[in-house]
Amino acid sequence: MNRKSIALFASGNGSNAVNLIQFFSGHPQIEVKILVCNKADAPVVAKAKALGVEVLTFTNEEFESGLTVLQELDYRAIDWIILAGFLRKIPVNIIRGFQDRIINIHPSLLPKFGGKGMYGKYVHQAVIENQENQSGISIHLVNEEFDQGKILAQFEVSVTPEDTVESLAEKIHQLEHKHFPIIVAQTILNS
Repeated sequence: MNRKSIALFASGNGSNAVNLIQFFSGHPQIEVKILVCNKADAPVVAKAKALGVEVLTFTNEEFESGLTVLQELDYRAIDWIILAGFLRKIPVNIIRGFQDRIINIHPSLLPKFGGKGMYGKYVHQAVIENQENQSGISIHLVNEEFDQGKILAQFEVSVTPEDTVESLAEKIHQLEHKHFPIIVAQTILNS
């Protein structure tokens, strides 16, 4: 079996990206080949470089056309794209070029609290304001609609009346770090 190459797309601090890089370091069948970021000053850029991963940064305008990104991914023979806190909608030409080979993680139990503008603290705030007793993560394939691709796995956590946006975010991060790399690996290896 040929090794599968993945590109991580991230926009922020990068805890999920770092977790994936470390998980796949030395993996016999899957390698993180590149990190793509739309913010040159995002903390994830320095973290990925420190872990020996090549980084490509694009402006939002360059990213939205999708053409240059696709060319760079093709040049590096990327097999899969993994979104790890990437806060831009993926252009249609990239989605079509990687049909059923883009995986995202979302910090809620989709279809609840998904869609445009629902990310990070905004999701956790909505969960608390709606007095939900469960939240969690959804790992899903990406299609042309925000957070509506095929769900690969979901993991739940209890929400208590004492939870704050910050405490719920910490519970969600723990789920993400525990489950995201495993589901990514299983999905790629079973494709």
